[in-house]
Amino acid sequence: MHRVLFLLCALWLVGCGAGSIANQSPEITVFAAASLTDAFTEMAETYEAQNPSVTVRLNFGGSSQLAAQLREGVPADVFASANQAQMEAVIAAGRIEGGNTAVFATNRLVIIVPADNPANITSLEDLAQPGVQLILAVPGVPIRNYTDDIVAALPAQFQTNFYANLVSEEENVRQGAAKIALGEADAGVVYTSDVTPDLASRVQQIPIPDEQNIVATYPLAPLSDAPQPALAQAFMAFVLGEQGQEILGRWGFGAPLGLGE
Repeated sequence: MHRVLFLLCALWLVGCGAGSIANQSPEITVFAAASLTDAFTEMAETYEAQNPSVTVRLNFGGSSQLAAQLREGVPADVFASANQAQMEAVIAAGRIEGGNTAVFATNRLVIIVPADNPANITSLEDLAQPGVQLILAVPGVPIRNYTDDIVAALPAQFQTNFYANLVSEEENVRQGAAKIALGEADAGVVYTSDVTPDLASRVQQIPIPDEQNIVATYPLAPLSDAPQPALAQAFMAFVLGEQGQEILGRWGFGAPLGLGE
């Protein structure tokens, strides 16, 4: 008798558990570059408001860090990278099909200094002056790759002096921007979109001339083993659509090349 009661209780608990799982709202997990934090946070909130049954989980970090997690098999539905190299790394690992990527945004690089500009930085060339304390992202993070490409086009002596001034390497671009705003170094290189409203009064922007600057491109793709493949496609369509592009534009991103020009 006791055994029968035990089995009935077990079946009841399993039934309740199955019902709870069935009633859960579907979730989509989006891995996104740290520079997308503000734009994708607003995008997720807007998407959820329009699709109340869906929850968007966001995982922000340096694109290289996110790509490493995806290569290790961490579950996700969508990957938004700050450069093509990290997207290719995930494609090479078999987690994304190469033909499924789409560029959804562009960006530019800018020098930022603390509001009082203690080192009197006025140009890219000043970053190679003796004694300037410079913060960059760690190698492999897209903002660092783009910065290295800019520096590689300049004279060898500039390159030597520039890297000699490096005092800290951060895991992602947002960490570097925050340290500059706090006055922990004289200058850093970030995306224009990283000078957000809460940061704008705490830093100065020093433009990098167009002939020296680089257009950063941001690719987006669904994971080939996405737990929610239909939602992954729907969220990508939202990012690439008019409303998603308007949100990205308000946070300082450019439209994909050929779109919106």
